Amino acid sequence: MSLRIISGEFGSRTIATSPSIKTHPMGDRIRVALFNMLGDITDLRVLDAFAGNGSLGLECLSRGAQEAVFVERDRQAQNTIQDNITTLGVADKAMLIRASVSSWSDTSPQEKFDLIFADPPFDDLQLSTVARLKDHLQPKGLMVLSYLGRESAPTVNGVVVVDKRSYGDAALVFYRLV
Repeated sequence: MSLRIISGEFGSRTIATSPSIKTHPMGDRIRVALFNMLGDITDLRVLDAFAGNGSLGLECLSRGAQEAVFVERDRQAQNTIQDNITTLGVADKAMLIRASVSSWSDTSPQEKFDLIFADPPFDDLQLSTVARLKDHLQPKGLMVLSYLGRESAPTVNGVVVVDKRSYGDAALVFYRLV
């Protein structure tokens, strides 16, 4: 299976998805809506946590983001991300961290980002880890969490919900630092 990059420098190019059953790529419809809401992301530093196949970070690079850091613990997904980075030729702007988001966060407390995507497995939201991601936000930074739409938006101390959107079984919630 493959997904396409929606817009920007690599618009309409396809990227691979991971064969791992532990990842769930965000569909085109939701990604289109997400990036329409985000607007201009030129020169932003982006974290794609629980990266899966890296589609969110790669979409950001296609749209002019300065850098994307991908954090993924699943070996098959890591290989897929690396292949996608190579296919698009963005190794100079992309960094793959082969670790769990929790262990990466513990060892990289100084890392700060303008935009953070948290797309954990729907059957294991890892809310304590997601809550710690707020510590990696730049002032005025934005964190977007993808989760099962039939549940209420998770509360994270230290950030406020600035938007929430539902798309069938999936939902997005947008957080900013207080």
